[in-house]
Amino acid sequence: MIKYPISLALLYILFFNLPLTVYAQDEFEDFFEPKTTIGGYGELHYNYEKLENHDPKKVLDFHRFVVYVGHAWTEDWSFRSEIELEHNIVKNGQGILQLEQAFLNYTHSPFLSLQAGVLLVASSFINEYHEPVFFLSVERPEYTKYIIPTTWFGNGIGAYGFHSGFDYRLVIIEGLDGSKISPSSGIRDARQKGFKANAEELLYNLRVDYVNIPGLRLGASFAVNNAVVDDSTKNRVNIWEIHARYQSGGAFAAFEYGDISYQTGDLKRSYGYYLDLGYNIGHPLNWEVKIIPWIRWTDYNTASETSSEGDSEKIYHYQKWLVGLALFPLENVVLKADYGIRKRQLDGQQTELFNLGFGYNFQ
Repeated sequence: MIKYPISLALLYILFFNLPLTVYAQDEFEDFFEPKTTIGGYGELHYNYEKLENHDPKKVLDFHRFVVYVGHAWTEDWSFRSEIELEHNIVKNGQGILQLEQAFLNYTHSPFLSLQAGVLLVASSFINEYHEPVFFLSVERPEYTKYIIPTTWFGNGIGAYGFHSGFDYRLVIIEGLDGSKISPSSGIRDARQKGFKANAEELLYNLRVDYVNIPGLRLGASFAVNNAVVDDSTKNRVNIWEIHARYQSGGAFAAFEYGDISYQTGDLKRSYGYYLDLGYNIGHPLNWEVKIIPWIRWTDYNTASETSSEGDSEKIYHYQKWLVGLALFPLENVVLKADYGIRKRQLDGQQTELFNLGFGYNFQ
């Protein structure tokens, strides 16, 4: 069967100034050259945080410095990686240096590609698309810290593809460390991050997004794992979430909701959500620079249901409003500022927040 590699044909036409002709696939195989690519992203933050009746904390931090390294041997076989340094240094238990992605990738067809190595979990929009140009706030939404912890990665295998408007991904990786699941942090501290990970019980994860409506990405994911607590105890963890992102004209909106249930132990359920609304005021004026004022509402509770009930279901319940401004002088460079209040349900205790920062990515 003759295939029609349109992109290669156009390259051939433009380079040699030849008339449009359709060529068989094997006539273009020699055009591909193995190549190595380097990219990355980073973000600098200034954080002002004042808990009522306490002195404010003021922190200046180059939060993340990330380098991508990839190599393509052929059009079908490639390697991709992401190495991250957090908080400038790694010394005396401070700072983080980690390998967030490192996998072989085989592309069979548009509807089926395979991966093996260090992979991201396909849950939550920001876990897979976590560069600072993809969200408006200086810090990532608190939902992505306490409910679906970002970035969440592990060792395993995956498959993904696109068909009839649906973008889908299946991931099978190491499970959670059940002994580190807690009411205060949910599953966050239970991630093994690929470090000599216990593979007795694997985590199974599926995400499906619909992307055939211009400007809209709408999807959901599910993950399940029998998290190993000790030699005799396992805690079945079910995670489901829905996410949506819309960007068209000057309008911007994002929404994520996640719910986690636990079978054993005092903690029974965690949940959270956030909603972003913004508008690029430069759009009706045809400015190349994007200026997006925005608002966010967040609600999350890492211990929304417990066996002990009472105050244990209120102490980790927080609500937060945030307003901000994101300025994009270039598509891949952003300057940010935001202000808000976080409130705890148990006693109404409030924290005032002010943040400044910039972010970038390139590839």
